[in-house]
Amino acid sequence: MNNPLPNTLAQSRFSPTGGVRGGLGFTIGYDAKRIVCNKTGLGSYARTLVNDIAGAVTPDVTLNLYAPERGDDSLRQQIKPRQNLKFVYPEAAVGAIGRALWRMKGVVADIMRDGVSLYHGLSGELPVGIRDAGVKTVVTMHDVIFMRHPEWYGWFRRKFMAWQFKKTCREADRIIAISECTKRDVMLYGDVSPDKIDVIYQSCGTRFKLREGEKKLHEVHTTYMLPERYIVSVGTIEERKNVLLAVKAMRLLPEDVSLVVVGKPTPYAAKVKLWAARNGLAGRVKFLHGVPADDLPAIYQMAEASVYPSRYEGFGLPVIEAIQSGLPVVACKGSCLEEAGGNATLYVDPDDVYGMAKAMRLTLKGAPGREERIAEGRQYIARFENNETAQRVLDVYRKVMES
Repeated sequence: MNNPLPNTLAQSRFSPTGGVRGGLGFTIGYDAKRIVCNKTGLGSYARTLVNDIAGAVTPDVTLNLYAPERGDDSLRQQIKPRQNLKFVYPEAAVGAIGRALWRMKGVVADIMRDGVSLYHGLSGELPVGIRDAGVKTVVTMHDVIFMRHPEWYGWFRRKFMAWQFKKTCREADRIIAISECTKRDVMLYGDVSPDKIDVIYQSCGTRFKLREGEKKLHEVHTTYMLPERYIVSVGTIEERKNVLLAVKAMRLLPEDVSLVVVGKPTPYAAKVKLWAARNGLAGRVKFLHGVPADDLPAIYQMAEASVYPSRYEGFGLPVIEAIQSGLPVVACKGSCLEEAGGNATLYVDPDDVYGMAKAMRLTLKGAPGREERIAEGRQYIARFENNETAQRVLDVYRKVMES
């Protein structure tokens, strides 16, 4: 097996400060909060990448996953057990505030203690003081929505995230953007040179391509009392995701077609439910919260189509999951979703109810061109399934350690 890290790294055992630490292995640290706590795109990105890198590096490369808590057992267990990989938790952090402060700053002492040579912030953040500690850093930027659309965030959160973003852009040795759209935003709002940014698309697992058995499909259909015909929308139910557009379009679709909305609720969800109730759609719009990851593939596979009407995304993983599940997809224009879905996905303006309804009709069984779009979509997303993301990220690590 070829050594995915340069020999000078794997054999010379660089310490965080650049000196040689004889007899110790090369250690990479990761921000693992999303690995153990996040069921959506950020968590999926982190878990998939760490698993792939752990399988690509040589045994003398250790991966430390720094998590402020143990989090969700089902998420943590998605990290494959390996001898060169371990979770690291705070020893003295008390309560939610203590854990947050450890992740924001206190973790640096643990990173130094563990002899970490390179630290990768997997969700757009780096701990305070890591640059002064001499540790090389890489950060993945997923989106800069809080800068582009500040109206979707409270004042304090927006100010804090902007400070954190600009600080991270200055201090990171290299930045990975998960789409060309995100790269443009990082350059614009972070005043970052394009030479400092590598675009590496999110690697997508293939579990949604695996067909569930009839027993599982029946179990999920019964458990959630799913309609016979439905279009599925997956994602946090918040204003940015714009699911109300799809709900409004339902008035223009056949009455035997329902919409199943799967995701974590926010106050926006109540607004959507109220609109559906007031417009006679309560019986045709079903909301599912807290769906286990193991049930989601079956929910996709029993749907006729998927709709993802988000106004702005950094990547758009649900688009790819739906295509892997054999579904045609409708999404919205204006961010990175065209990169995620390619020409096979139908795109509409995020405020165009009639355009959304027309596109959704074209995804229903029997619609002209539907099967061709499904096949074309599957062919297009192969680039995200076989894009050697781990090797490309390791190439970024090489650049950093050799600079």
